[in-house]
Amino acid sequence: MSHEDYSLYIHIPWCVKKCPYCDFNSHEKRDDYDEDAYVNALIKDLNTESPKVKHRTLKSIFIGGGTPSLFSANSVDRILCAVNQQLNIASDIEITLEANPGTAEADKFSAFRQIGINRLSIGVQSFNDQHLTKLGRIHDSQQAHRAIKMAQDAGFQRINLDLMFGLPEQTIEQAVGDVNTALSYQTGHLSHYQLTLEKNTLFHKYPPVLPHDELIWDMQTACQQQISRQLEQYEVSAYAAQQQQSQHNINYWQFGDYIGIGAGAHGKLTNNSGQITRSWKLKQPRDFMKHAGTGTAIGGENTVIANELPFEYMMNTLRLKSGFSLEQFSNRTGLNASIIQPTLTRLLNKELLQLNQSSYTCTEQGWNFLNNTLEYFLPTE
Repeated sequence: MSHEDYSLYIHIPWCVKKCPYCDFNSHEKRDDYDEDAYVNALIKDLNTESPKVKHRTLKSIFIGGGTPSLFSANSVDRILCAVNQQLNIASDIEITLEANPGTAEADKFSAFRQIGINRLSIGVQSFNDQHLTKLGRIHDSQQAHRAIKMAQDAGFQRINLDLMFGLPEQTIEQAVGDVNTALSYQTGHLSHYQLTLEKNTLFHKYPPVLPHDELIWDMQTACQQQISRQLEQYEVSAYAAQQQQSQHNINYWQFGDYIGIGAGAHGKLTNNSGQITRSWKLKQPRDFMKHAGTGTAIGGENTVIANELPFEYMMNTLRLKSGFSLEQFSNRTGLNASIIQPTLTRLLNKELLQLNQSSYTCTEQGWNFLNNTLEYFLPTE
């Protein structure tokens, strides 16, 4: 993406049931669930965001949650129509919608395709019923298979499958089995990430017994070997066939700009002076709907100060296998690349980074210990 391009994130905050490992801003579908009122609030929120990107081109939309597939195609269409009316949209725009196999319906997938959704991200997590139960998922393996098939039958050419590993009582054979099952559908994109116990989750409060670290490492290595036979890893947890990478997520990882609408949605924008501001909306759906379209819908915002920019930039871009160039660093941060040159030299000497032509990328060691690599870019007092 060019510096003028940006992305749009649309947050749908409700789920049928909150998963015990989930730390996203999601809420069980209860009394405050009002689909029409929330769509109205999203459109009001868009009205306040659109002037900020008036002369820029929208390259991708991601409708996440929660479980966006809870909403009807008509509701999603209302949102997309408002986006079309207010924003300058690229002709090849990528529009992704997250779907839960437990809320999948054949006619709904077809309708989503007809209104312009051209990429689905299906939260499978596992094809093993025992593991799905332990994860608190509302779907079983049969529904997962059915959802993928329905998406393909609906004509989706771009489908991502989410898989987790390091699950309670999971063996290497079971983890590899999940990967092989996902690959058998040849969807072109796979997100494969380790189950972690995040704060403010039920699993953090009542932690399940997870495989030990050595087993998880062996599990990840075995799964990656299988995945590499069909897909290429382009980010820490993302694998894709040629031309199937997620353009929306690549924009995040390249430190691109984006706006966010919806409860708890985040945005990051660079102004004409190169100043970068992050903002986020009120988290609770009821509060967001009450204040949408007004200044009080902003939950908070902050300007990223210059000495924090190198770490923020690297925290994103070093996740990518392709790395970054000094020119890209300067374009995205507005900083002279000379300020990071001593750190880059240090990391090259430690063999945590390598220089390929003009691109700095992690070595295998730097990749495996990415958090340690990133620490070198933390601001000093």
